[in-house]
Order: sequence, then structure tokens, then C-alpha cells
Amino acid sequence: MTMITTRSRTVAAAALLALLLPLPLAAAGTAAAAAAGTGTAAGTAAGPPPPPAAERSRPAVELPRPTGPYAVGRDDLHLVDRSRTDPWAGSGPRELMVTMRYPARRDTGTPARYLTREEARLLLADRGLEQAVPVETLTRTASASRSGARPLAGRHPLVVLSPGFTVHRATLTALAEDLASRGYVVAAVDHAYESVGTAFPGGRVLTCLACDKAQETGMRAVSDNRARDVSFLLDRLTGPRPAWRHAGLVDPGRIAMAGHSIGGASAIAAMATDPRIRAGVNMDGGNATPVLDGGLGGRPFMLLGAEQRGPGGNASWDRDWPQLDGWKRWITFDGSGHFTFSDFPAIGEQLGLNDPENPLPGARSVELTRRYVGAFLDRHLLGETRPVLDGPSADAPEVRFHSP
Repeated sequence: MTMITTRSRTVAAAALLALLLPLPLAAAGTAAAAAAGTGTAAGTAAGPPPPPAAERSRPAVELPRPTGPYAVGRDDLHLVDRSRTDPWAGSGPRELMVTMRYPARRDTGTPARYLTREEARLLLADRGLEQAVPVETLTRTASASRSGARPLAGRHPLVVLSPGFTVHRATLTALAEDLASRGYVVAAVDHAYESVGTAFPGGRVLTCLACDKAQETGMRAVSDNRARDVSFLLDRLTGPRPAWRHAGLVDPGRIAMAGHSIGGASAIAAMATDPRIRAGVNMDGGNATPVLDGGLGGRPFMLLGAEQRGPGGNASWDRDWPQLDGWKRWITFDGSGHFTFSDFPAIGEQLGLNDPENPLPGARSVELTRRYVGAFLDRHLLGETRPVLDGPSADAPEVRFHSP
């Protein structure tokens, strides 16, 4: 994808509608239709009785638990790059919000929220769902992250995660938590003005100025700009005056980047300009920034895509595959769609909703994404053998390996 189009925004809206429409609303609609059919007045002023207090306090949904042995700590960072003017606002320094997750000691810290109320409201409003989906469906999503948890001592590899265009960094929480539980430090980045709503310090919520401007600049401007964001982030995590209080956990010699959609495409752009990034994963993003003729200096890269991303399914993957000059894999999941690699399928499944066009179950989507991204990182940052990357597995019939 090289341009933001009305169709692409519509597809995104439809996907989120299918995944986020809460089950209670669907049930209410069915009841109203039945009442109308029998001549009973639908939608009385009193409405259905409220649920018991215990049910109201229970999370609407819960992300799959991490598979590793460690608890997951969380810190949020606000970073300001005063050497750059924000390309979307046209003034002021470039800013980032970053969620750091790390292996932590159990029984420390406090539960961390998924999204702020305003972030959730803006996400739903952008999809036209503000009258249909309670904000609490998102804000009360439960996860394993613990704010302020005590870190596990040692030096750990760092993985940078970049989300899809218009969506919040929280949409990669299930993957980030799993990696942290297995011994990685994970930095999930919100790039200012590239989501429909991200909370920044001082009560500010920055919205998507890039959504309109990218129609003029093309998505390569987004990808290249994110590459600069990531290099700045690495400077602030591994430089002489680190911005994070637990920066000593990061092993600067073992860094990778992965992302979803344009975030995945940005991994190529970042690796092209920053040799500190040793490996990269693109989860279903069209490569807006092409791989240069010189390749990536022999560094490993994995294309991990939805079912339609096989050879011939995306011109940029076909174009760039020969240019990837190191260890590489091209893998797709049968029955998957663009949002398979995010939290959305797991959220939708727990609400009793499945997308008929992308029938891979939500829990399975999370499991497979974690399995293959984790195996790739284990191999290339830890040096551990992971046979699952060698070819098809009997316990994963949905997974296809491509060798164009």
C-alpha cells in the first residue's frame, strides 16, 4: 500500500465493527426484534435490569495470558526529539509515547489499564461505533502488565514494536506481554499524530493529523519517519543519558524490530538506516519503503502475513523478497486477515463475535503470532534453535511457508 484510500479506511472500520461490537448489544437487538414480532413495545424506558455488581466489576474481555515464566512489568515514557520538527503538525518537536514492558518479579506493581477513556472513545468514534460500543469494553480490557513492577535483574534483548496506521500501540499488547514474560524488554511506540487518539502528558490527546496528509505524501513518508523515530528511541534507551529508569536491562547488542501493517513496513526502513537493529519482522504491512538493492546487510527478516499475502498477493512483497539478503522467511496463516496479528481478534472472540471472512479463531491468532515471532527472535537474538521456523508443522496446519 502506497497511499491511504477511502476503501482502506472503510475496510479497517468494518473489521473493527465486526471485532468490537459487544455481545450484550447484539443480544439486545435480538430481543427487541422478537418483541416487535409479538406486538410488545420494544425499548421501554426502564430497559433490562442491570447486571449484578460483581458482573459489572468483571473485565469485559481479558487478553490471553503470557506463556513465559516471568511477570510483566510496565512503564510509560514520553520522549521529545528537539532536533526534529514534527512532520505532521509542521511545528514543535517530534514526540513519542512508549510503553516499556520487561520481565519482572511476581507480586509486585499494580494492574495497568489497556487504554485511557479518551483514547478508547476516539478509537470507537473514528469507526462510527460510539453509540454502539461502551467505552468500558476497551478501557477495562484486562492484561498481564503491572505498572511499576520490580524488574528481573540482568541484560535482556530489546524488541521495538510499531503499530498499524491510525491504531494505538496497545493493540500489540498480547504479543508484547508474551515476549516480556519470556525474557525480552519490549518498547511499543506510538508515533505522534499517527493514531486516532493517543494520550500525552499535560492532558493532551493527539489525534491523527497524518491521516489526511499521508494522502498527499504517500505512506513512504510515514514509514521513513517512523524509522527516524525508532533510531531516536534507541538513542534514548541505550545512550549515555538514558530516558528510562531501567535502561540497564537493555542489551544494546541484541535489538530487533517488529510491527503490524505500516509498523511492520517501517522495520525495513529502520533497518536500512540503523545498523543497531539486528533483525526485523513485518506483520502484514505493504512495504512502503522498498528494500534497497544492497539488501539489509545480511540481517535476517521475516514476512508474516494474512492468507492473501502469499506470492502474488502483494506487489511490494514480491518486489522485495529477492532483495532480502540474509536469513529470511515468508509465512502466512490460513483463515487470517489484516488484524490477525493484533489484539482485536482475541477481543472479538471473547465477545462471541467471529469474522466470517477471517475464520481463524482469536485465541489461535494470538498463539500463532506469538509462536512465530517469538521463535524468530529466539533464533536471531538469543541464538537458540527453533525448528518451527524450518517448515510446516503437524500441529500448525494453518501455517504456510512460501519460497517464490
